[in-house]
Amino acid sequence: MSSLDVARAELALAVLYLNKAEARDKICRAIQYGSKFLSNGEPGTAQNVDKSTSLARKVFRLFKFINDLHGLISPTAPGTPLPLILLGKSKNALLSTFLFLDQIVWLGRTGIYKNKERTELIGRISLFCWLGSSICTTLVEIGEIGRLSASMKKLEKELKNTDKNKNEQYRSKLKKSNERSLALVKAGMDLVVAVGLLQLAPKKITPRVTGAFGFVSSLISCYQLLPSPPPKAKAP
Repeated sequence: MSSLDVARAELALAVLYLNKAEARDKICRAIQYGSKFLSNGEPGTAQNVDKSTSLARKVFRLFKFINDLHGLISPTAPGTPLPLILLGKSKNALLSTFLFLDQIVWLGRTGIYKNKERTELIGRISLFCWLGSSICTTLVEIGEIGRLSASMKKLEKELKNTDKNKNEQYRSKLKKSNERSLALVKAGMDLVVAVGLLQLAPKKITPRVTGAFGFVSSLISCYQLLPSPPPKAKAP
């Protein structure tokens, strides 16, 4: 491939990535929490960017609660243990509630809904829902990593006389395990962010700590949404 073809392919991937509302939301999230880190809760330009970006992100999430509502009523994968099913469904229910209540918060912040006290109360309830969904996600990822680890050990015993890295099934499980581990790190960081936004431990989790964890969590989300590059053409 010529350098022009490579550039064209890379730009096509960038366009595909930026066409996703979810990707644009996570980029804005990185800006929001990066600004929170810089401002440390102090008035100024960085705090203004934090607040305005937070409000702008709510537009990207309009009707997004339907996604988790669909996940809530969808059947689970065969063989999934009951505790993981219940945790997964709880996560869907809590996240869907958070996203639904967040729309009411957006109406209040834009001035369409006039009751400021109720808007703040709904906003706090929605954050507790997000905190609960992050706890459920963390537990689900720990459980799924444990299941994958046990499955990989069993497969390793079957492949003890061969190169396991050449086995397609083993590589697939290893890739899933790595993805789950990254999702676990992100869920743990989101847990800290939720605690910070709710000010449940204000002395330990300051606005700067919340901003730092939120920024890194956002970068992980941006990475997770990257499209797969096209397969390389074989040389003739």
